[in-house]
Amino acid sequence: MNKYALIVGLTCWMSSAIAATAPTPAPMNATQVQQANAAAQQANAQAQSENALITQVQAAQAAKDWPKAEALLTQLTAMDPDNWQLRQALADVRLTQGKYADAVASYTTALVAAGKAEVTPAIRQAMALMYSNEGNAYVKLKRDDDAVKAYTQAAALADAPATSATAWFNVCAVAYNASKPKEALAACEKSLAADPNKANAWFIKGSILMGDSDEDANGKPVPPAGTVEAFKKYLELEPKGPHASDVHQILDYLSGKSP
Repeated sequence: MNKYALIVGLTCWMSSAIAATAPTPAPMNATQVQQANAAAQQANAQAQSENALITQVQAAQAAKDWPKAEALLTQLTAMDPDNWQLRQALADVRLTQGKYADAVASYTTALVAAGKAEVTPAIRQAMALMYSNEGNAYVKLKRDDDAVKAYTQAAALADAPATSATAWFNVCAVAYNASKPKEALAACEKSLAADPNKANAWFIKGSILMGDSDEDANGKPVPPAGTVEAFKKYLELEPKGPHASDVHQILDYLSGKSP
């Protein structure tokens, strides 16, 4: 199931057992029975209606008919406003369509709803993914500070090293592009601590350190400790990566092989 797939769970209600020492409740009268039956029928009718709409959403997603999926999910969230999975699905569909501001609003409400539930490991991971996607939307909206905050929240919730590494790398990349090298370097270090095989994190780390170089008597840069190692690690992991040519030139220059 891809990350935009609608996750549908069945909610069941279970009445708790009455302790043997508790007083026996009075039997329901005819009016109470009638009201209880009416409430049960209404709940059953809503569940059937929601299931029918969910089936239509799944078909729309399979056909990549995102406008239809969005319209159906809007109906569903109105019917069941506390269902964070439905709100997450709506946010994902909006992100897919490039409706970034709407996606941010939907992720925000989905995260609030999810936070009200008993936060299990599965919900934590779902929330981490939502924060990451919210960060992606903020990047598209050129709201870098908000993107960094969202990615940082994702990293804080992530239990899996790979998820944490990606979240911290996103912080690193956004901060680097926003000309905030100290914040970028700190995030890169956290990303690499979670996953030392994150090649692009090594490249950004090397680039940041290179930018903090001193000069020798001949005017050539003297980079801080760890710069050359970071670039070499990038080449080890991505020998034909998109930055490989630049890294080779930098290393040749630093070693005196090129003028």
